[in-house]
Formats: sequence, C-alpha cells, structure tokens
Amino acid sequence: MRKKGLIIYFIAVVFLLAACGNNEGTQKSDENTNESTESITVTDAYDETTFEEVPERVVVLEWVYAEDLLALGIQPVGMADIENYHNWVNIELELSEDVVDVGTRQEPNLEAIAELNPDVIITAGYRHEGIMDSLEEIAPTLAFNPYPEEGQGNQFEEMKTTFNKLGTLFQKEDKAIEVINGMEETFTSVAQEISDANVENNSFVLSQAYTSDNNPVLRLFKDNAMAVQIMEQLGLENAYESEGFQLYGYDEASVEALQNFQDANFFYIVQEDDNIFTNQLAGNPAWENLSFVEEGNTYGLPGDTWTYGGPLSAEVFANQIKNALTE
Repeated sequence: MRKKGLIIYFIAVVFLLAACGNNEGTQKSDENTNESTESITVTDAYDETTFEEVPERVVVLEWVYAEDLLALGIQPVGMADIENYHNWVNIELELSEDVVDVGTRQEPNLEAIAELNPDVIITAGYRHEGIMDSLEEIAPTLAFNPYPEEGQGNQFEEMKTTFNKLGTLFQKEDKAIEVINGMEETFTSVAQEISDANVENNSFVLSQAYTSDNNPVLRLFKDNAMAVQIMEQLGLENAYESEGFQLYGYDEASVEALQNFQDANFFYIVQEDDNIFTNQLAGNPAWENLSFVEEGNTYGLPGDTWTYGGPLSAEVFANQIKNALTE
C-alpha cells in the first residue's frame, strides 16, 4: 500500500508540473500576441505603402500635413519652411519649438531630413516628384495629391480623405472622426449665424489679388477649390463661372472678368502692402463702376487667410467669412 501510494504521489506531481508548463507556455503566447501589432497599409497618390508599426518620427514637407498631424495630437520631428507656416497657418494648436526646419517646401534639405532618422516622410506629390527616389532612400514616403484631376473630386473632399488616411496611419481613427465632426459642426453653426444675420444675397465671388510685373492680377476661385466648397457649405453660392477645368481651382484674370458677376458679394484677399483695389484700381472705372463696389458689397478678408489647409484651417476660414459678412 505504501508503494502504491508513492506511485500515485509521483504521478500527481508529474501532472502538476505538466500543467504549470502548459500554463507558462500559454502565458508567453498571450504576451507575444499582445506585443505584436497588425501592419498598416496606406494608399497615397501613387501606390500602397505598408508599415509594420505606427511611425513615430515624422517629417512633413507640406504645411497642410503638419497641420493634420497637430490635429491628431502628433508633433513632427522635422518640417519644411516653418517660418512661413507661422505666417499663414492660423490654427490654435502650436508647432513645438523642437521641430527642426528642413529647408523650403520647394527644395527641402535631404541631408537635414536624413539626420532626423524619420520613420515616414509625408509630402505633396506634385511638389516633389523629382526627388521622390531620394526621399524613399531616407524613409518610406507618402505623397498625396491635394489637387485632384478633373472628374476625380474636389479639393475639399480630397482634404478629408487624406486626413482620415493619416488617422489610419497613426492609429488615430477616432480622433480623425472627432476632428472632422468638429469641423462640420462649425460649418453648421456658422451657416446659422449667417442666416440669422439676414444676409440677403448669398451669391459670391472669391478672389485673391496681387501685383505681378506691376499689373493687378485676380485669382478667381472656381467650384473645385476648397475655399469655394467651404463657403457653399455655409449656405453661400459661387457666382463665378468660366470654361475649362483648372487644377488649382482658380483662374488668373484681370478686373474686366468681373463684369458678368457684379451682382454678387465680392470677397477678396490681399496683402496690406499690395492692395490692388486701393492702389492700381483706385479710380479705374472698370473697378469703381461695378455694382458690388458701388453698393458696398465688397468684403476684405485678412491678408493671411489660408485657403489650402486641413480641417482646422477650414474652421478658421469659415469664421473669417462669417465675420466679414456680419460684423
């Protein structure tokens, strides 16, 4: 009996050790599963890029994508043309002082980018097609197209699509949805304020004007422009029409082009030291005799009005339009 009891005891010990061993193996397997992350695939203007983990060190070569990162709660390690970003992009979220300037948007400094050891570079394809191979040698590069070709949608829809793709890349999908929803809520609120102000004429022409070779030039924005798309979501209607598609969303024209649209409200963006309407066109009948000039339906927007940004800039622009119309 004692021998039989001893045998049973040893069998029990063996089973106990085996069970412990299996539990340990299961625990390690679970730990490995928790540590692993699924790959992330993002499609840019050219093809798909797959990342095995969420990028942490990001270099951006176009302002809109820097703004997008800030909206998602991410600071880039490097960025092109920081000084002018501050001059134009007027969102509340601030770029960290630690962000390294990597040259101009037109000609970024490849050596400075490489020194930052980025996990990803984000840029606009149209601007850097000539150096894409060099950028790819430094890090995976995502190149988006903020100016869709004819028939491929408008600039506003592209902006939202790209923003959501960046939300996917950085595993910030919920934050991206929150930001887009916040933008749309701002549009709804602003549209209501404009309506409550009893603005009688909702027709508009939007222009950015400047001097070129001593001649006044007007950019007149077409329906595919992001700024126009935003204004129409505020309950306004673009009066400007012209034949042909313009990739960047505007025609460059002289003041005579406004003759057919003078019953609309005229919104314009000029720099304080280059206001063609108070300088070159002052006293010019082609300008002074337009109905919206005679009736006081012209609305100046701040010189640093930014019409090429992301969701947060879109909110700023919507409020600038409201302020111009109602104050």
